[in-house]
Amino acid sequence: MKPLTTRLSDRVAVITGTARGLGVAIAEQFASDGARILLVDRDDASLPEVADKVRAAGAPEVLWTRQDLSQEEGGQAAIDVALREWGKVDILVNNAGGGIIRPFLEHTRDTLVETLNRNLWTTIWCIRAALPSMLERGYGRIVNVSADSVHTGIWSHAGYNAAKGGVNGLTTGLAFEFAKRGITVNCVSPGGIATPELLDMFNPDSAVYQKHQMIDINKALELIPNGRLTELDEVAAVAAFLTYDNTKAINGQIYSVNGGQWML
Repeated sequence: MKPLTTRLSDRVAVITGTARGLGVAIAEQFASDGARILLVDRDDASLPEVADKVRAAGAPEVLWTRQDLSQEEGGQAAIDVALREWGKVDILVNNAGGGIIRPFLEHTRDTLVETLNRNLWTTIWCIRAALPSMLERGYGRIVNVSADSVHTGIWSHAGYNAAKGGVNGLTTGLAFEFAKRGITVNCVSPGGIATPELLDMFNPDSAVYQKHQMIDINKALELIPNGRLTELDEVAAVAAFLTYDNTKAINGQIYSVNGGQWML
Protein backbone atom coordinates (compact mmCIF):
# COMPACT_ATOMS: atom_id res chain seq x y z
CA MET A 1 0.00 0.00 0.00
CA LYS A 2 1.26 3.49 -0.84
CA PRO A 3 1.42 6.05 1.97
CA LEU A 4 -1.53 8.40 2.23
CA THR A 5 0.78 11.44 2.21
CA THR A 6 4.42 12.17 1.43
CA ARG A 7 5.02 14.54 4.37
CA LEU A 8 7.67 12.22 5.82
CA SER A 9 8.77 10.38 2.70
CA ASP A 10 12.45 11.25 3.14
CA ARG A 11 12.48 10.68 6.90
CA VAL A 12 13.69 7.89 9.16
CA ALA A 13 11.67 7.47 12.34
CA VAL A 14 12.68 5.43 15.39
CA ILE A 15 9.57 4.66 17.44
CA THR A 16 9.84 2.95 20.82
CA GLY A 17 7.29 0.93 22.74
CA THR A 18 5.78 -0.52 19.58
CA ALA A 19 4.79 -4.02 20.67
CA ARG A 20 1.18 -3.00 21.30
CA GLY A 21 -1.28 -0.20 21.93
CA LEU A 22 -0.33 3.42 21.33
CA GLY A 23 3.06 2.56 19.85
CA VAL A 24 1.43 0.58 17.06
CA ALA A 25 -0.95 3.44 16.28
CA ILE A 26 1.94 5.91 16.17
CA ALA A 27 3.95 3.67 13.85
CA GLU A 28 0.97 3.26 11.52
CA GLN A 29 0.45 7.03 11.44
CA PHE A 30 4.08 7.69 10.53
CA ALA A 31 3.86 4.94 7.92
CA SER A 32 0.84 6.62 6.35
CA ASP A 33 3.02 9.74 5.97
CA GLY A 34 5.70 7.73 4.16
CA ALA A 35 8.46 7.44 6.78
CA ARG A 36 10.92 4.57 7.03
CA ILE A 37 10.42 3.11 10.47
CA LEU A 38 12.39 1.24 13.12
CA LEU A 39 10.17 -0.46 15.70
CA VAL A 40 11.73 -0.91 19.16
CA ASP A 41 10.45 -2.78 22.20
CA ARG A 42 11.83 -5.05 24.90
CA ASP A 43 9.05 -7.55 24.12
CA ASP A 44 9.64 -8.68 20.56
CA ALA A 45 7.01 -11.43 20.28
CA SER A 46 4.55 -9.24 18.38
CA LEU A 47 7.01 -7.02 16.50
CA PRO A 48 7.02 -9.07 13.25
CA GLU A 49 3.22 -8.80 13.13
CA VAL A 50 3.37 -5.08 13.94
CA ALA A 51 5.94 -4.63 11.17
CA ASP A 52 3.51 -6.18 8.68
CA LYS A 53 0.79 -3.74 9.79
CA VAL A 54 3.15 -0.81 9.43
CA ARG A 55 4.16 -1.86 5.93
CA ALA A 56 0.50 -2.20 5.03
CA ALA A 57 -0.07 1.35 6.29
CA GLY A 58 2.44 2.66 3.76
CA ALA A 59 5.96 2.57 5.20
CA PRO A 60 8.44 1.90 2.37
CA GLU A 61 10.84 0.15 4.77
CA VAL A 62 10.35 -1.28 8.25
CA LEU A 63 12.83 -2.86 10.67
CA TRP A 64 12.42 -3.96 14.26
CA THR A 65 14.76 -4.64 17.14
CA ARG A 66 14.41 -5.95 20.67
CA GLN A 67 16.13 -3.70 23.21
CA ASP A 68 15.88 -2.87 26.89
CA LEU A 69 15.77 0.90 26.59
CA SER A 70 16.00 1.46 30.33
CA GLN A 71 19.70 0.67 29.93
CA GLU A 72 22.11 3.04 28.18
CA GLU A 73 23.41 0.31 25.89
CA GLY A 74 19.87 -0.57 24.81
CA GLY A 75 19.11 2.98 23.71
CA GLN A 76 22.40 3.20 21.84
CA ALA A 77 21.88 -0.17 20.17
CA ALA A 78 18.45 0.86 18.89
CA ILE A 79 19.74 4.06 17.33
CA ASP A 80 22.72 2.20 15.87
CA VAL A 81 20.37 -0.13 13.98
CA ALA A 82 18.80 2.82 12.17
CA LEU A 83 22.15 4.47 11.52
CA ARG A 84 23.61 1.30 10.02
CA GLU A 85 20.61 0.69 7.79
CA TRP A 86 19.69 4.22 6.72
CA GLY A 87 22.59 6.43 7.75
CA LYS A 88 20.49 8.82 9.82
CA VAL A 89 17.75 9.28 12.38
CA ASP A 90 15.43 12.17 11.57
CA ILE A 91 12.68 11.44 14.09
CA LEU A 92 12.64 9.83 17.51
CA VAL A 93 9.34 9.08 19.23
CA ASN A 94 9.82 8.03 22.85
CA ASN A 95 6.68 6.04 23.54
CA ALA A 96 8.21 3.25 25.63
CA GLY A 97 6.70 3.35 29.09
CA GLY A 98 4.10 1.82 31.33
CA GLY A 99 3.69 2.51 34.99
CA ILE A 100 3.18 0.34 38.02
CA ILE A 101 0.03 2.03 39.26
CA ARG A 102 -0.69 1.75 42.98
CA PRO A 103 -1.08 3.97 46.05
CA PHE A 104 2.25 5.59 46.83
CA LEU A 105 2.87 3.89 50.18
CA GLU A 106 2.13 0.50 48.61
CA HIS A 107 5.05 0.95 46.23
CA THR A 108 8.31 -0.76 47.03
CA ARG A 109 11.74 0.47 46.13
CA ASP A 110 11.74 -1.97 43.22
CA THR A 111 8.37 -0.86 41.82
CA LEU A 112 9.36 2.81 42.00
CA VAL A 113 12.68 2.12 40.29
CA GLU A 114 10.89 0.09 37.61
CA THR A 115 8.42 2.90 36.97
CA LEU A 116 11.23 5.43 36.57
CA ASN A 117 13.20 3.02 34.39
CA ARG A 118 10.31 2.35 32.04
CA ASN A 119 9.28 5.95 31.53
CA LEU A 120 12.10 8.40 32.26
CA TRP A 121 15.31 6.47 31.69
CA THR A 122 14.06 4.95 28.42
CA THR A 123 13.50 8.49 27.15
CA ILE A 124 16.82 9.83 28.42
CA TRP A 125 18.93 7.05 26.94
CA CYS A 126 17.29 7.10 23.52
CA ILE A 127 17.66 10.88 23.24
CA ARG A 128 21.28 10.72 24.36
CA ALA A 129 21.95 8.16 21.64
CA ALA A 130 20.08 9.99 18.87
CA LEU A 131 21.25 13.56 19.46
CA PRO A 132 24.84 13.31 18.15
CA SER A 133 23.77 12.24 14.65
CA MET A 134 20.96 14.80 14.63
CA LEU A 135 23.40 17.55 15.60
CA GLU A 136 25.84 16.46 12.92
CA ARG A 137 23.14 16.86 10.27
CA GLY A 138 21.51 19.93 11.81
CA TYR A 139 18.10 18.32 11.83
CA GLY A 140 15.99 16.37 14.30
CA ARG A 141 12.45 15.93 15.58
CA ILE A 142 12.01 14.40 19.03
CA VAL A 143 8.54 13.63 20.35
CA ASN A 144 8.18 12.35 23.90
CA VAL A 145 5.03 10.74 25.28
CA SER A 146 3.97 11.94 28.71
CA ALA A 147 0.64 11.71 30.56
CA ASP A 148 -1.94 14.30 31.56
CA SER A 149 -2.14 12.70 34.99
CA VAL A 150 0.90 14.89 35.76
CA HIS A 151 -1.52 17.84 35.68
CA THR A 152 -4.70 16.25 36.95
CA GLY A 153 -3.25 14.11 39.74
CA ILE A 154 -5.58 11.06 39.51
CA TRP A 155 -5.71 8.13 41.88
CA SER A 156 -2.64 5.97 42.57
CA HIS A 157 -0.47 7.75 40.00
CA ALA A 158 2.10 9.61 42.16
CA GLY A 159 5.04 7.36 41.28
CA TYR A 160 4.10 7.28 37.60
CA ASN A 161 3.62 11.05 37.58
CA ALA A 162 7.11 11.52 39.01
CA ALA A 163 8.52 9.76 35.97
CA LYS A 164 6.32 11.51 33.42
CA GLY A 165 6.89 14.87 35.08
CA GLY A 166 10.57 14.22 34.51
CA VAL A 167 9.82 13.63 30.82
CA ASN A 168 8.07 17.01 30.67
CA GLY A 169 11.03 18.77 32.26
CA LEU A 170 13.45 17.00 29.94
CA THR A 171 11.36 18.11 26.95
CA THR A 172 11.45 21.82 27.74
CA GLY A 173 15.11 21.80 28.78
CA LEU A 174 16.29 20.07 25.61
CA ALA A 175 14.07 22.20 23.38
CA PHE A 176 15.72 25.33 24.74
CA GLU A 177 19.23 23.91 24.58
CA PHE A 178 19.09 22.71 20.97
CA ALA A 179 16.61 25.11 19.35
CA LYS A 180 19.32 26.83 17.29
CA ARG A 181 20.70 23.51 16.05
CA GLY A 182 17.72 22.50 13.88
CA ILE A 183 16.21 20.18 16.50
CA THR A 184 12.78 20.43 18.06
CA VAL A 185 11.66 18.56 21.17
CA ASN A 186 7.98 18.35 22.03
CA CYS A 187 5.71 16.16 24.09
CA VAL A 188 2.35 14.51 23.50
CA SER A 189 0.44 14.14 26.76
CA PRO A 190 -2.60 11.86 26.55
CA GLY A 191 -5.38 11.69 29.10
CA GLY A 192 -7.43 8.52 29.27
CA ILE A 193 -6.83 6.63 26.03
CA ALA A 194 -8.70 3.61 24.74
CA THR A 195 -6.05 0.95 25.23
CA PRO A 196 -7.27 -2.64 25.69
CA GLU A 197 -6.11 -2.54 29.30
CA LEU A 198 -7.99 0.64 30.15
CA LEU A 199 -11.12 -0.60 28.43
CA ASP A 200 -11.02 -3.61 30.78
CA MET A 201 -11.49 -1.19 33.63
CA PHE A 202 -15.14 -0.77 32.70
CA ASN A 203 -15.57 -4.10 34.48
CA PRO A 204 -15.04 -3.63 38.26
CA ASP A 205 -14.45 -7.38 38.58
CA SER A 206 -11.55 -7.43 36.11
CA ALA A 207 -7.96 -8.04 37.17
CA VAL A 208 -6.95 -4.72 35.59
CA TYR A 209 -9.49 -2.80 37.67
CA GLN A 210 -8.25 -4.45 40.84
CA LYS A 211 -4.59 -3.85 39.95
CA HIS A 212 -5.04 -0.14 39.43
CA GLN A 213 -7.21 0.29 42.53
CA MET A 214 -9.17 3.14 41.01
CA ILE A 215 -12.76 4.22 41.29
CA ASP A 216 -15.33 3.17 38.73
CA ILE A 217 -14.03 4.23 35.31
CA ASN A 218 -17.47 5.60 34.51
CA LYS A 219 -16.99 8.18 37.25
CA ALA A 220 -13.64 9.11 35.74
CA LEU A 221 -15.34 9.64 32.36
CA GLU A 222 -17.62 12.19 33.98
CA LEU A 223 -14.55 14.42 34.41
CA ILE A 224 -13.88 14.47 30.65
CA PRO A 225 -15.94 17.15 28.86
CA ASN A 226 -16.42 15.14 25.68
CA GLY A 227 -17.45 12.11 27.72
CA ARG A 228 -15.22 9.48 26.16
CA LEU A 229 -11.74 8.05 26.11
CA THR A 230 -9.33 9.35 23.49
CA GLU A 231 -8.71 7.03 20.55
CA LEU A 232 -5.16 5.87 19.91
CA ASP A 233 -5.05 7.33 16.41
CA GLU A 234 -5.98 10.75 17.79
CA VAL A 235 -2.82 10.77 19.89
CA ALA A 236 -0.75 9.38 17.01
CA ALA A 237 -1.92 12.17 14.69
CA VAL A 238 -0.60 14.83 17.07
CA ALA A 239 2.75 13.03 17.39
CA ALA A 240 3.18 13.02 13.61
CA PHE A 241 2.02 16.64 13.28
CA LEU A 242 4.90 17.73 15.53
CA THR A 243 7.45 16.30 13.07
CA TYR A 244 6.24 17.95 9.85
CA ASP A 245 8.46 20.52 8.15
CA ASN A 246 5.80 23.21 8.42
CA THR A 247 5.44 22.80 12.20
CA LYS A 248 9.10 23.40 13.05
CA ALA A 249 8.25 26.59 14.98
CA ILE A 250 6.56 24.42 17.63
CA ASN A 251 9.21 23.62 20.20
CA GLY A 252 9.27 22.78 23.90
CA GLN A 253 5.52 22.27 24.06
CA ILE A 254 3.45 19.77 26.04
CA TYR A 255 0.43 18.92 23.89
CA SER A 256 -2.51 17.56 25.89
CA VAL A 257 -4.78 15.15 24.01
CA ASN A 258 -7.48 14.56 26.56
CA GLY A 259 -10.97 15.48 25.43
CA GLY A 260 -10.74 18.74 27.40
CA GLN A 261 -10.20 17.09 30.79
CA TRP A 262 -7.39 19.52 31.58
CA MET A 263 -7.20 22.89 29.86
CA LEU A 264 -4.56 25.59 29.88
